[in-house]
Amino acid sequence: MTIRPIVTAPDRRLKQVSKPVEKVDDELRALMDDMLETMYDAPGIGLAAIQLGVPKRVIVMDLAREGEEPEPRYFVNPEIIWMDDSETRVYEEGCLSVPEFYDEVERPAKCRVRFLDYQGEIRELDCEEMLATCLQHEMDHLEGVLFIDHLSKLKRDRVLKKLLKERRLKEKELA
Repeated sequence: MTIRPIVTAPDRRLKQVSKPVEKVDDELRALMDDMLETMYDAPGIGLAAIQLGVPKRVIVMDLAREGEEPEPRYFVNPEIIWMDDSETRVYEEGCLSVPEFYDEVERPAKCRVRFLDYQGEIRELDCEEMLATCLQHEMDHLEGVLFIDHLSKLKRDRVLKKLLKERRLKEKELA
């Protein structure tokens, strides 16, 4: 397993729509293993392949709290097949591709997702609370949407400007 660099905003690759995966094979499982290792190292609770610059419809996540046994989850070609729009929840979200910024986002509280698992088997999962939020957040990545795209234009522009400034400072230091 390899820890890979995480793509950060405002990198244009994060706006790409990810492509469906044709089959779950050893190469894809190696990508998912790298994604999980990268996510744990960051540390984070979810990661989409596009965040590593790979435009494939693949997500990994682990919502186990510190001190709990890890519970890695793998979602290949996930699709939300049902969403309860009548009940929403607001969570403070963050993102490994938008480092050190957090804000509240309102999303449906429950959904059902169909996906291929680590072995390539078709699964369905009913999600609620944090799992539903995290899954929707990561699935947004597959469509080229960041959580800051759910915020006001003013907030989003302010965050992107700050990230761009930080990137330029790092590039100067490396030059």
